[in-house]
Amino acid sequence: MDRLQAMEVFTKVVELNSFSKAAEALEITPASASTIIQKLEEWLNVRLLNRTTRKLNLTPEGAEYYRSCVQVLAAVEESEHALVGMGHRPRGKLRIDMPGSLGKIVLVPQIPSFRTLYPEIDIMIGFSDRDVDLVEDGVDCAIRVGPLRDSTLVAKKIGLAECCDSGEP
Repeated sequence: MDRLQAMEVFTKVVELNSFSKAAEALEITPASASTIIQKLEEWLNVRLLNRTTRKLNLTPEGAEYYRSCVQVLAAVEESEHALVGMGHRPRGKLRIDMPGSLGKIVLVPQIPSFRTLYPEIDIMIGFSDRDVDLVEDGVDCAIRVGPLRDSTLVAKKIGLAECCDSGEP
């Protein structure tokens, strides 16, 4: 039994006061709705609804379970909406470490356009020439000039830096 689906069916039956209307709203058959509620009651070992041919009434246990279901389903829906939104726009903190001279010349001038494109990203920039431990220091990205000293790191060449004193790349 899919308990989340059972909760959805149960709350819809209560809200619409009808198995057939709930089934129609959920795009399932009335027989399926009835079976789901029966299995739910068996699972919980309690009667949730008193049924007659003309009327549905919640039992006291059903009323309590209904309140819980509404809260659970609202929380699930809120979580899904939050995740859907997160999937479309990057958000969170981005921690970058780089040499000060490179950062001031290359990165800092690009911050306004980056913030326009990604307003929900908080950029935290550290300027240092020391080797950082990405995990221990909580750094997401380190930009360095020169050969890679630690071969266990994943590196990607993003450009060439020209030396100021000799004119060689």
